[in-house]
Amino acid sequence: QDYTWEDHGYSLINRLYPDVGQLLDEKFQVVYNLTYNTIAMHCGVDTSMLRRAIWNYVHCVFGIRYDDYDYGEVNQLLERSLKIYIKTVACYPEKTTKRMYAQFWRHFKHSEKV
Repeated sequence: QDYTWEDHGYSLINRLYPDVGQLLDEKFQVVYNLTYNTIAMHCGVDTSMLRRAIWNYVHCVFGIRYDDYDYGEVNQLLERSLKIYIKTVACYPEKTTKRMYAQFWRHFKHSEKV
């Protein structure tokens, strides 16, 4: 059986920590839907596939996988250096360096990289 934030996590966290579920849900929605529809110097770009690949890769790093998602998309859209950076930020934020940050997506704006 699949467990989802919407169906299971939200109600569980609200039972354990009242009001925290709503705050987390709002943050998750902002992160998942955040886009300026730009990539580097290109405007009017649909970034949904890229954002979904990053979202699912972060979940995968923590052992969460979705049956209805093609993880080949992650390998197609995320280069190795970006995966290393994402994993470091997600799992070992204290090991994140400015050099790592600078090495991926060099033409992207800061707001697109964070």
